[in-house]
Amino acid sequence: MAEVRVSGRAAAIPPFLVVDVIDRAAELRRSGQDVIMMAVGEPDLDTPACIVEAANRALARRCTRYTHSLGIIELREAICDDYRDRYGVTVHPDQIIVTPGTSPAMFLVFSGLLEPGEEIIISDPGYACYSNMIEYVGGVAATVPVFEEDGFQYRPEMIRERLTARTRAILINSPSNPTGNLLSPERIKEIAGLGPLVISDEIYHGLVYEGREHSILEFTDHAIVLNGFSKRYAMTGWRVGYCILPRSMVRPLQKVQQNFFISTGDFVQWAAVAAIREAEPEVERMRAIYNHRRQVMLAGVAALGLGVTVPPTGAFYVLANAKKFTADSLQFSRDVLEHALVGVAPGIDFGRNAEGYIRFSYATGEDQIREGLARLGRYLERLPEAPPAR
Repeated sequence: MAEVRVSGRAAAIPPFLVVDVIDRAAELRRSGQDVIMMAVGEPDLDTPACIVEAANRALARRCTRYTHSLGIIELREAICDDYRDRYGVTVHPDQIIVTPGTSPAMFLVFSGLLEPGEEIIISDPGYACYSNMIEYVGGVAATVPVFEEDGFQYRPEMIRERLTARTRAILINSPSNPTGNLLSPERIKEIAGLGPLVISDEIYHGLVYEGREHSILEFTDHAIVLNGFSKRYAMTGWRVGYCILPRSMVRPLQKVQQNFFISTGDFVQWAAVAAIREAEPEVERMRAIYNHRRQVMLAGVAALGLGVTVPPTGAFYVLANAKKFTADSLQFSRDVLEHALVGVAPGIDFGRNAEGYIRFSYATGEDQIREGLARLGRYLERLPEAPPAR
């Protein structure tokens, strides 16, 4: 069969290296190996029962058809109530587009904002798919380094230096993937005052263990919110997210939604309504579990000689400095998987400034965390320390 030519953008998009780790781990498990995964940002806890029951009731009502392309009004109203109650901000249902996951919301926003060559500022390190998606739609991911000693928070003055006539937006993510750290309200306020639109990825809101998360909408309405139900409510496979938009963007992005996704699943939107209205006690229970695991993970990582200068207080990640062991985090993560049977995420997946780091996820059971760290410790004992970087 003749080879089919693919588009340049499809050929050029980098792999999501964490998914490569997941895929290889699956192969090892199929061969009978006992692999412990600490690379995946997916809750291992079950979706709360009230959410599942709401989906079952919706299925019994035959809620299996297309919905309004913006999303059912009941869910958009629930999101507005949630933002009012949590952050004291006013959002109108007509500012919201419900999407089949938060990644499609990103696609809507990036494709709706960017002409070829225009820029969105992102942090380095930051979530790997930001830059891949921005560049896929023809934009430029303009990186600003963030540093371990700052808890990987943006320095607003470095963002200011990176602004150009091509800058369309500044993207923030607090709590952050891959670091688990929060932006302080003072820094968010300063970033909001820099001038460009701010895109705030708030997918890890609700998973904060010390302090409090802040929505960008507390500081400015010249902003876009990305959010969803995957992390806070353990609903990764349900695929339901949303964006909150300035009114002028809603109709153009609604048309993109209509063409690419039509609408989000009917019964899963009713499940999402129940998540907001009914699941908070279960979220509190899950948050307590994650917080305990966080403490176990931080203590274990420190005992291995891996560096964490500012302990993370949100999400379910620890980005640890492994430079005493490696200058090549991708090869290191591959070796750890093959020889210690432990899956960790290579720092380079999250940006050049994360080379020499590895990301751990504590969205897995405590016994698995303890065993995984023990295996990693035995593996590291056999390694010489890496030579200092030149």
